Amino acid sequence: MNKILVIDDDQAVLNYLNIFLLQAGTFDVTTLSNSTKAFDVLKSNHYDLLLLDMDMPEVTGLDILKKIQENSIDVVTVVLTGVEDIALAVSAMKFGAIEYLIKPVDNERLLNLINTALESRNNQQMIDREVPVSPGLKFGDAFKDIVTQHEKMNAIFSNVEKMAQTDSSILIWGESGTGKELIARAIHKISKRNKESFVAVNAGAFANELFSSEFFGHNQGAFTGATTLKRGLIEEADKGTLFLDEIGELALPIQIKLLRVLQEGEFFRLGSTKHQKVDARILAATNKNLHEEIKKGNFRKDLFYRLNMNSIYLPPLRERKGDIPLLAYHFLKKFCVVNDKKIDRISDAAMKPLTHHDYPGNIRELMNVINSAVIIESTNEIRKKSLPNYFLESATSLDEGFADLPLKSMSDVEKDHIKKILGYTDGNKSKAAQVLGISRITLLSKVKKYKLE
Repeated sequence: MNKILVIDDDQAVLNYLNIFLLQAGTFDVTTLSNSTKAFDVLKSNHYDLLLLDMDMPEVTGLDILKKIQENSIDVVTVVLTGVEDIALAVSAMKFGAIEYLIKPVDNERLLNLINTALESRNNQQMIDREVPVSPGLKFGDAFKDIVTQHEKMNAIFSNVEKMAQTDSSILIWGESGTGKELIARAIHKISKRNKESFVAVNAGAFANELFSSEFFGHNQGAFTGATTLKRGLIEEADKGTLFLDEIGELALPIQIKLLRVLQEGEFFRLGSTKHQKVDARILAATNKNLHEEIKKGNFRKDLFYRLNMNSIYLPPLRERKGDIPLLAYHFLKKFCVVNDKKIDRISDAAMKPLTHHDYPGNIRELMNVINSAVIIESTNEIRKKSLPNYFLESATSLDEGFADLPLKSMSDVEKDHIKKILGYTDGNKSKAAQVLGISRITLLSKVKKYKLE
């Protein structure tokens, strides 16, 4: 509940406003008739909104407004007075009052003003505040880049702290866009290797024939165009941490080489018969079910068990929808800076589809939606019409309900969503991959899988 303080020397006015505001059912109301105590009450208690009379003995409303401004007390103030004085109204607004109302005031108008003021305050706090991580964490600073207040995520952070302080490999599971690399970076920050390099490699971003060269490096003359010796990414991570994203995309021959790194701590550059020693902690991530990939013969069982010494599962955004407004405002703040925009809030009409969408692309998809809306929006708030067309079509489907729709598997939902995004981007796969929050190679494999060509 929002806390409201009403200061007026007329007890009848206080009684009326107390009953009226309590009947709204959403406010915690405190009244004060002695204005000499106003500053102490405001300083010792946190109030969201102040309804303030102007004409009071000893300490006037203007005196109180000056004190609020001088001491940076965080409260939204609405003047509600019987004094109709333009000069006084100007002074009150100068000292921070957002509105100057003359008694008697229409109840509906007053309630609408209070709700609008509190909503704007809550939105601004959502933009400005740093989201605290769970107070029970020993290494809370390592998770500061992960925006969440969900209990599932806080429990994951607690487990991550324990795993990070070992030197064993960790496999991070989760759909694309759930924040697997952020967790990997948190593990590195907590680990004893935190002074050394953190090297992130997206296995799905390279064609397999290029991966060996980039990952293991090559000698001069190893192949046409290899004019100099090249250190691989595995060497760059020596003594530090190597994060392998989309590990399920690696071809079997490369999986064998990676297994050797894990088992023996050594590898061969392309074009060399001399093994190189390396000491890197391996963190891997996947959006695939590796158990199924093992059954299909696409992933080595021995490599899986070497990588999966510890396991972390990150829930999709649809399982932590309470974080959506928090994330939406986080990205709004970020992209307003990037695009030099001044947008204060997200309208209720826009927030509704944002919180109801299932986000197959997870946090990356939400980030891209907000970025697109910030670029398009020309007012000081994100409106529903600023959201991408494909997103609004999805929201319309939700509003119409699911009663008459057949139940679909996750594969069918994913197929339909990818098809919709490809339509939205006019078949541009690079742009579609960006919207979905996956690599272009991953998208191409899914297009082939679902026969969307």
